[in-house]
Amino acid sequence: MRVIYLENYDMTLGKLLCAGADLWLNTPRKSMGASGTSGMKAAMNGVPSFRILDGLWVAGHQEGVTSWPIGRANAQSNDLVQEEAASLYQKLENVTLPMFYQETEAFLKFGVLPSPSTAPTSIATE
Repeated sequence: MRVIYLENYDMTLGKLLCAGADLWLNTPRKSMGASGTSGMKAAMNGVPSFRILDGLWVAGHQEGVTSWPIGRANAQSNDLVQEEAASLYQKLENVTLPMFYQETEAFLKFGVLPSPSTAPTSIATE
């Protein structure tokens, strides 16, 4: 899996990239990120997200359906950056990369939402 960091990301670049991504990684600092709409756009295009639980993504993600969260929702810690980094590396090593390389068919189906007839009608929040 190739990883690319993009400086000065904007709507034009996002439009070009979203549909061609295997995984949407978003790691803003808690409370410093935007609303989470880029991850929602990725999910609507069948791209699984791997991101910090912040903004609208706390309610918008469905672990095991559309995303893998990094860290914990509403986490308040002096070591928050280290905690989230450890979560990111743990999930990459033990979940995301093994699925990408060893269970490719499951990975490709991971971000695909169920058909409208079987999809949940509301999003539960914690």
